[in-house]
Amino acid sequence: MAIHQITSFNGYTSNQKQNREKYLKQGVILTSALGVGTALAFISKKQGFSLKPSSIKNTPVKDWAIFRLFDKKHPDKKTIELEEKEIIAMASFSVAGGLAGGAIFDDKKQFKAKLREAVNQILGNVLVPVACVGGASRLYKVNKDKLMNAMPQLKGKGKFVKNFNKIIKVLPGSVATIVALGVGILAGNKVSNFLNEKLFHKKVERNIKGSDFAPHVDDLGMAVSLMADKSKGASFIQRIVPLFLCVPGIETGTHRE
Repeated sequence: MAIHQITSFNGYTSNQKQNREKYLKQGVILTSALGVGTALAFISKKQGFSLKPSSIKNTPVKDWAIFRLFDKKHPDKKTIELEEKEIIAMASFSVAGGLAGGAIFDDKKQFKAKLREAVNQILGNVLVPVACVGGASRLYKVNKDKLMNAMPQLKGKGKFVKNFNKIIKVLPGSVATIVALGVGILAGNKVSNFLNEKLFHKKVERNIKGSDFAPHVDDLGMAVSLMADKSKGASFIQRIVPLFLCVPGIETGTHRE
């Protein structure tokens, strides 16, 4: 018998196992994206964008709610604003979608493990980090002028001096974002571990290392979108945050014991 046909411990051949994994991942990606897309549609509607097919058809693609960027030449032109409640809504729909996908496409025996992961994702990767970054954002914006004026500036008119001064001025906001995000992720993991133990009677310990921050691109995008002032760059980040927010749903739906 060929090596790839050898039966694995759970009764499936390696080929069958790979196909099941692929089927599961594709299904969960679809349901997580559907969850985020549904939330984004509700948010767009609530913020004044039309969801009528005829209106969308007659609107240039670059002006669709999901693609429109802030333009300083037309500051009054409406763009989608993604703040704490919108990010929490999209992440929650993502996790719900991922959980549904996991239930549909995976072994039913794994559902309890996915529920635990849903708690980890919602609390550890969303609610607590959002609360920390949102709080830091509001505190920073109240003191923004004082902090920026307190930063040292080089004298001169050269390109290097101009760029250096610009970077130094935004340094407090950047540091606040990173610190708030780090505190949020650490605190979120502690809270989710505690609730998993109390709700599911299973002790879960997630020790945070430097490499553990790599999967939190969605959190970083979220942090920047909450901390940054209006600009084309900041609005571009907000446009791609929904993609990153598919991650919690995918992690939930594909999680196993």
